[in-house]
Formats: sequence, C-alpha cells, structure tokens
Amino acid sequence: MNGPSVGPPDPSPHHATPVEPCDFTVFGGTGDLALRKLLPALYLRDRDGQLPDGFRIIGVSRSEADDAGYREMVAQALAEHVPADELAAAVVERLLARLHHVTLDVEDVGAWHRLHDRLKDGAAGEDVIRVFYLAVAPALFGPICEHLDQVGLASERSRVVLEKPIGSDLASAEEVNRAVGRVFEESHIFRIDHYLGKESVQNLLVTRFANTFLEPLWNSRWVDHVQITVSESLGVGERGSYYDRSGALRDMVQNHLLQLLCLVAMEPPTYIDRETVRDEKLKVLQALRPMTPELVDRDTVAGQYAAGLCEGAAAPSYADEVGHASDTETFVALTTEVQNWRWAGVPFYLRTGKRMPERLSEIVVVFKEPPHAMFPHSEGTNEANRLHIRVQPDEGMRLHMTAKEPGPGGIRLRPVSLDLSYAAAFGGRSPDAYERLLMDVVRGNTTLFMRRDEVEAAWAWVAPILERWAGPGHRPRRYPAGTYGPVAAATLLERDGRSWQETE
Repeated sequence: MNGPSVGPPDPSPHHATPVEPCDFTVFGGTGDLALRKLLPALYLRDRDGQLPDGFRIIGVSRSEADDAGYREMVAQALAEHVPADELAAAVVERLLARLHHVTLDVEDVGAWHRLHDRLKDGAAGEDVIRVFYLAVAPALFGPICEHLDQVGLASERSRVVLEKPIGSDLASAEEVNRAVGRVFEESHIFRIDHYLGKESVQNLLVTRFANTFLEPLWNSRWVDHVQITVSESLGVGERGSYYDRSGALRDMVQNHLLQLLCLVAMEPPTYIDRETVRDEKLKVLQALRPMTPELVDRDTVAGQYAAGLCEGAAAPSYADEVGHASDTETFVALTTEVQNWRWAGVPFYLRTGKRMPERLSEIVVVFKEPPHAMFPHSEGTNEANRLHIRVQPDEGMRLHMTAKEPGPGGIRLRPVSLDLSYAAAFGGRSPDAYERLLMDVVRGNTTLFMRRDEVEAAWAWVAPILERWAGPGHRPRRYPAGTYGPVAAATLLERDGRSWQETE
C-alpha cells in the first residue's frame, strides 16, 4: 500500500473546505464514544460544509437496529450532545440520510459479507476513501483488521483509526501494533489522542515557533520548571469496570500527559509536517530520565479518592463507586527530566486525577527569577514570570509578569497578567478536537496522531512505574474528593522549594 498524500491543515470553521467523498465506518457505532463524540463531530462538520455528497457513515455493532432505528438513535444523541443553538433541522436530516447500520459480531467470520456488501454498493465504487474507526476494545483491533483484509476492504484508499488505550503495557501494545501493521501500512494507521486536536495544544507549536521572543528563553538557562496538570472533577461513573483495570497512569499519563510534555519540550522541526513533528516528539520520549525502582519510590505519587465534597455536592469514594475495595490509582503525580542539551536540570512535574476541585488541563512554564535584584527598596512582590497555557476549559494563554503600580512615592511592584482568550480574540465557536482529527483522517494527514514508535516509547518509559506499583506493599494514598490529591503530591514539589500553580 502506498501512503496517502498529506492534505492541507484543517481550515477554520468559517472557511471549511469539503473533504473527498468517504465511507466512514465506525465499529462500536452504537457505543458511548460514537454517540457522544464522533457523530456529533461529524454533524458539526456537515453543518459547516465539509462533508460532500457521497459521504456515508456506517455504524457497525451487534445491535439488531436497521437503518431507520439507527437514525432514530443518532437523532436522540445529537439532541443530547449538541448544544441546542448549534442544531439545525435541515442539517440533522442531511446527516441522518448519510447513516446506515450493519449488524455484525466481529468474531463471526460468516457475517462479514454484510459489511462488504454495504460498502460495495456505494456510488463511488472502489475509488472511495474508506475510514474504519475502531471504537472498540483493543483486543479486537487485530481481528477486525484481519477480517477487513480477508474480505477485500483494506485497500490503498483505506485508513484505520485506533482509539486509546493501545494495549495495557509495552508487550500488549507491541502485539496490537504488529497485528494492525500486518494489514495496514504505518501511514494508514491513525492512533488518536483527542488532546492533540485541541486548539490550544496546536497553538503551542505556533506560540513557540512563530514568535521569536519566546524561543530564546525556552531552555534550561531561563526556565525554572514546567508543570502539566490534567484534573477532572468527576469520578469514574459508568467507566468503573474499565477504569479499575487501567488506572490513571495507563489512562492519562502514558498518552495525554506525555504527549503534552513532548510538545512543550520538542526541538524545532525543519518545518511542520506529519513526520517531522512526530520525529521530534519521539526524541523527547527517548530522552526522558529512566525510572529506576528508587526513582519510582522518590518521584512518583499514586492516590485514590475517598468520600468528600466535590463542586458543592457529596461525592462517594472510589471503592463505593466500583463496588469493592481496590488498589487502583485515580491520581498520579510525578517528576521527571528531559535529559538533553536544552532541558538538562529542569524538572517537569506532571499530575492528573479524578474528583479534584475542577476540570482543568493546563501547562505552566515557570521562568527563573531575575539574576539581579534591581529594586531592593521597592514595596510589593516580585514573582517569577509564568506562562499558563490553558488547554481546557476556556482555551487561552496568560503571561504573568511584574509591573510598577501607578502612583507617586516610590516603586510598588505588582503581579499582572497579559491574557489571550481564544473565544474573545477570534470569536465564534472553537471546533471540538474530534472535528479536526476526523477530517485529518479523511485527508490522510497523520501529523496530530501518534506513531507506532511513539506509543511504544511511552509504554517503555512507564513500564518501571507499573512494575513497581504492582509489587507487594504498594497502595495508593487516599485523598478526599474535591481536593488536589494526597499531601505527598505537594511534598513532591516542596522538597525542591516549589509549589503547584493552582488556578487564580
């Protein structure tokens, strides 16, 4: 199979360019991800004019629903998950007309002709782009790809999308990658991490590499440390059975947080392209300080939420939510270092958790104090400069700096901030991450997707943590719901003379 050509970046929603006709097949088409995220994203792209005539959406599941029943199910999902002011009756009807449903148990070899027949009856024939989105358990990734190949649906115009998690450890990730790679070339495999589709994450590359004033400061000479926080106020909810087998380290750190770290720490590529960006991210993962058992004990903290008060309401403990005592971590904090010329000696602090005070994803770059105190007799405070990059919610950036407070009678220093809100600066609705990423799949643009070697390098780095935590005597520390995690997470920074930058 030959690699698809790289299309242009996804345009703004105000200048949406239609993609090519496509058969977009979703395995797990009646599942939560499809109904809550994927189909609403495709609706919004249809509303903005990006889905051409001939763009079909085929949901595949074990449900016995026919096309009419599936369309009714999706109509209800759109009403629930798309804001009312974004819904347009004519667009809903247009999207529903694109929908089809194929009842298929993917393990039933004799039933695959149903999908084959449905895809072959399209007006565009063999020339159409085929996207196969695997919103199913990772154990099914390999078998599905094998069946697609056996029935002749894995053509040079096909792409496959893999949802996380890609395995549960390094060995299982390698097996999934081998199984999928036996059918699809790497350039046709799209391992999706929706964080990489967020506007603020992509804007991080523009901020770094299109503005000359920041890049000279983006190194160990001027940066004191970096903090990356992804917090959630919700508990595990209906994901309890999955989460209890996974935990926060597998669910969030191995993918989301390490990907954000890569974008902060990567070297400037020669140009922004699907492979040059991923090459530089891989170098960051390979440069992370290896986690020995001693470093795991010293530099990592695992926590699990207990009962408490979260967002003004009583919240049960994790054990109560999953229905049994468990040693699964719902919180992780750790410190690491990128051992290269640019970042040597700069700590990177990462934390993620459930049942924390707010839903927040943020990168904070804390710069060093000025090398010389120029205002020894001034009043007020002189704080270190900080760049806050808000990923969600309310995407934007805030640069904290020190200014002189107006007025006579000496110099009074006061911390102030320069704020960039994407909503205020650019107006309109910021497209959801899935909207951009799904269109990139159709175009064959892999820039914002994880490559095989990236996934395996990330698993290799977290493997010693998983192994140490699985040993006897390890139990996550408890923290009350509605707090920022165990006390040990604060101690992780306090021993270095630092503290977590909470929302101001």
